[in-house]
Amino acid sequence: MEDLLDLYAEADDPLFPVVCFDECPVQLVSEVRQPLPAAPGRQRRYDYHYRREGTANLFMFFCPRQGWRHVTVTDQRTKQDFAHQMKALVDVYFPKALQIRVVLDNLNTHTPSALYETFEPAEARRILRRLEFHYTRFMLRG
Repeated sequence: MEDLLDLYAEADDPLFPVVCFDECPVQLVSEVRQPLPAAPGRQRRYDYHYRREGTANLFMFFCPRQGWRHVTVTDQRTKQDFAHQMKALVDVYFPKALQIRVVLDNLNTHTPSALYETFEPAEARRILRRLEFHYTRFMLRG
């Protein structure tokens, strides 16, 4: 925890941005019945019935000091999807940064090995040299 507090206490430096990362699964639904229209003194009303249209995943980046955020929608949340998000963070969103400090939870897909499983070793290493992971919870080692 002290690691994160120290990180957030540092002055903003565009060459060493602090970027928060997380993902969120969402259920996609559609209406079965048309909503009842609004009337004077009454809001539009929706029925509780819906049709399930599948699921999606939202990958979210947030750079609080720079007021920047980005959301990518994917079909699933795999190690390969995580690796592609980290590549985009380095190459597309912060190409001029020397080191990107990424704040993320310790989900099993949030590991440096995910990049090696997805890309050639030289490419994985290139990306990882620009990333510094700061986990919100300590990882327990067995």
